[in-house]
Amino acid sequence: MPTEYFAFISKNRSFVAFGFLVAFASSFGQTYFVGIFGHAFQQEFNLSHTTWGSIYLIGTLVSSLVLPITGKYIDSIELPRYALWVCLALGISCLFTAYAVVGPLTLIVAIFLLRHTGQGLSSHTAITSMARYFDKNRGRAIAITIIGVATGEALLPFIAVIMIASIGWRHAYGLCGLFVLLIAAPTVTRFLKGHSQRHARFLAERNNLLHRDKDRAPSWTRAQVLRDKRFYMILPGLLAPSYVLTAMFFHHLNLADAKGWSHVWMTGSYVIYAVVATTTAIAAGQLVDKFRAVRVIPYMMIFLFSSMIVVAVLSESWTLWFYLSLAAISSGIAHTAGSALWAEIYGVDYIGAVKSLATALSVFASALGPVTLGIVLDLGFTIETGCWLFAIYIVVSTGFILAARLSESLPPPE
Repeated sequence: MPTEYFAFISKNRSFVAFGFLVAFASSFGQTYFVGIFGHAFQQEFNLSHTTWGSIYLIGTLVSSLVLPITGKYIDSIELPRYALWVCLALGISCLFTAYAVVGPLTLIVAIFLLRHTGQGLSSHTAITSMARYFDKNRGRAIAITIIGVATGEALLPFIAVIMIASIGWRHAYGLCGLFVLLIAAPTVTRFLKGHSQRHARFLAERNNLLHRDKDRAPSWTRAQVLRDKRFYMILPGLLAPSYVLTAMFFHHLNLADAKGWSHVWMTGSYVIYAVVATTTAIAAGQLVDKFRAVRVIPYMMIFLFSSMIVVAVLSESWTLWFYLSLAAISSGIAHTAGSALWAEIYGVDYIGAVKSLATALSVFASALGPVTLGIVLDLGFTIETGCWLFAIYIVVSTGFILAARLSESLPPPE
């Protein structure tokens, strides 16, 4: 890790540790963790692959619809209180999943709760907080939260497999809930002690900046963002990693079967993805702070496109690591630069409302991706064909990003 990161972490260790921990805890509602329990859910409730996929889709879609409502309150509620509520909600969601799920209907509720409090609110809270309170070092701060997610990707699926085998899936998710309630929530409260002083300094700095630079464009509200045509031009590209990579991860065992790779080789290689994503997030944080996110984002699309081409044309076992590395680079840039982009072009005063909308759309894309690729496979096409279709989508959406001219600073509409 570059020395600039160590200096930054040393100066802001409690606050960035809060971002890391909440991002790590979001893993309990992320696809890579919930998916580990899929086989147990199917066996317990006699669910077909289609039924289980439909349950996951419904719960995720409802989560994306509710998130703009619950996510905007980070702008008006004190962060320590808001973050504590999010942690408590996540812990309760894990316990509900463990001991209240008795059939498909309650499983839909559980998936909604996990996706909403985990992937949705926990990620939103961590990244939005870093984007709001850091300007000069925004990229580095967001990168550290992404390392929290990557750490979860590297460790928790393996731990979940062991827990399910030894104590069963219910007690496994029960332990996750206890971890959040008894360890994560109190620790988050401790890390945010004294946050009122940080917030006061933030407001003072904002007022001074506006006083010095009277021509500085004010922050955009969510309603104003929705009237900005640039938002709709960049959206397909910013959602591409969530849409494409969630689809691929959801169907990774199908990919392994198509390529003749063992399931152990596939799942055991996830650590490569986590390591590369972490390294990329660190580098992307540096680049965002030096060049701004608007200049970094297009490179995300190049690596995502390349990952799809690798899968589409190569089949040797070593290409799995090549594909995962390219995908991880794209993901690392997307999480870091993509999160900073909203603050750069729309300001930070209403970043919670704007970011919650973006996060909700990302959750929606993550639900749509697996279904899209599943339809391609059900129609009799190969997974390679699906990758070619994803590659075309990436090229088109990249063109829209470049045409949006994000480097131009525009005032919000009246």
